[in-house]
Order: sequence, then C-alpha cells, then structure tokens
Amino acid sequence: MHNRSDLEKQFTASLKSIARRPDLKSYVEQTPQLNQTLRRAAARYVTGEARQDGVEAASELSAKGYAVSLEYIGENTADVAKCEAAVTEMLALIHEARQNELSARVSFDLSHIGLSLDTELAYSNLMNLAEQAQKAGVELFISMEESSKTDRILTIFEQVASIYPNVGITLQAHLKRTPQDLAAISSPSRIRIVKGAYQESSEYSLPRSPALNDRYVELAQSALRQGHRVSIATHDESIIEQLLNQGVGSSSNAEFEMLYGIRPDLSSKLKAEGHPIRIYLTYGHEWYLYLCHRIAEYPPNLFQAVIDTVSHEGVQPVQSYE
Repeated sequence: MHNRSDLEKQFTASLKSIARRPDLKSYVEQTPQLNQTLRRAAARYVTGEARQDGVEAASELSAKGYAVSLEYIGENTADVAKCEAAVTEMLALIHEARQNELSARVSFDLSHIGLSLDTELAYSNLMNLAEQAQKAGVELFISMEESSKTDRILTIFEQVASIYPNVGITLQAHLKRTPQDLAAISSPSRIRIVKGAYQESSEYSLPRSPALNDRYVELAQSALRQGHRVSIATHDESIIEQLLNQGVGSSSNAEFEMLYGIRPDLSSKLKAEGHPIRIYLTYGHEWYLYLCHRIAEYPPNLFQAVIDTVSHEGVQPVQSYE
C-alpha cells in the first residue's frame, strides 16, 4: 500500500519524464483541441505567447511595487538559426525592459542560445547579450539546467561575469556539488538559489526533504556572507520563515523571488511586510515543458490545472497580486 508521500514522489517523477518526451510534446502541439485545453492551464503560469504579454504583465506588477524577471521560454535548441532567433528576441526584450523603465532582469537557459550545439556559440551569444544588457542597465540571469551541463554553464558564467558584472547565475540546492560551486565563485556576484526542478540521480542530488531545506538555508546564508546579491527563489514558507528568523530580512543583498501565478498571496504578504519581492514571468510558445514542471514541483497544482482547463472565465493570476 503506497502512502500519499510515495504517490506524490512517483507522480512528480513521471510528470518530469513526460515533460522531456518530444513525441508527447509534438502530439500536444499538433492536436488543436488538446493544445487549446492545456494552454488554459498554462495561462496561470505563463503570461502569453508574445513578448508584449510578458512586458504588460511585468508593467502591471512593477506598478504594484514588485521587481520582475522576464524569460522567453526555450531550452535545448538544436538549430543554429533558432538559437540566433532566440538571441534576437532576447535583445528586443532587453530593449523593451529599458523602454518601459522596468526594475527587470532577463533570464534564460544557455541551451536556448547554443549550449546544446557548441559551447563557444553559447559563450559568443551570451557576450553579445551581456554587452547590450549592460548598456541598457538590465541584469541577465543564467538559469541552471541538468547536472550534465553544470560545469560548462559555470565556466561560461565565470568568463562572462568577469567582464560584465550585470550577469548572474542560478544554483540548485538539491545538487550535492552546489556548496563547492558556490565557494568557487571568485568575486561577489548575483546569485539565485532554487531547490532544483530536474530529475537527478540520488548519487548527485538530495531528495525533497528536511535535509534539502536545511541545505537551502545554509546556501543562502553562505552566499550572503560571501557578499553576493542573493535571490531566494522559493515558495516554501518554512524556508522563508527560517531565513527571516535568522535576520535575512535586514540584509540589503537579499530578495525573495517567486514564480508568476504561484502563491501571489505569499508574495503580497511579504511585500506588505517590507521585503523586496521579485516575480519571475515567462512568455513564449514553449509553454508545455514549463507547465509540466510547475505541476510536478507541487502536485496539488494538478487540481488547479484541471479546474483551469474546464473554466470558461479565463485565468488572470496577475489580479491576485497586491
């Protein structure tokens, strides 16, 4: 007899596996009725498919006192022309963030701009983005991907950030190597700490557990002691409460970062208490994988996804932010 915890773990693992299957993704894209149904569920977490959707949502949140992080969704791009098209889109996003005077950063996966094809291509494209972002006064943030890419991602980050300090990096608390990776970052940087959404071997990672929560808190405190600017990217109230009890709220180098559409009540509460809050917004056509990850990381989101797929009223989570 399986208990609920075991079933949730199996569900999470299965959904992450499904998200990575190109045949299922292709089926969703080519089946209009299914595509339309799932897009209604995705609308809670993805602002839309066009850049303007992301910018408009960001502007609304910015007017309410939130900082924002914008991502044009995409990863594991295996075509040079598509990588270049992604770079062009990100350059336009940087320009619009500047034009709209948003307190914004632009986030992305290196595999969206060439890492899956050639490390040098990803480096060259990032250098281009970093130069333009620095001119525009916009931060860039590199997301972390599967552990098989971690060494290359960190190497590229160190190379580019040594020239453009407006570039930040994401670290995953569940990887056993992360304390060493954090210690190896040579100078004060911009760092986002997440639990980690990728399915990894127990040889390399910690499962969701109190031990992982403790590791997360230790990493956040260690990063702050090292002088980094730290985005505490979690919706886990036990972690947030522990860090606040340890005085993180008084640090000018710390902020809390939360995903668009998830726990807007918590974001509003923390902001009302005077803590800096950043909302992570996404847009683009590659919403399928993103939706799967949002459900997998918190299985009760499946119930909300089912409700959203049958709702005829539309999903407008931005209205829940105060």
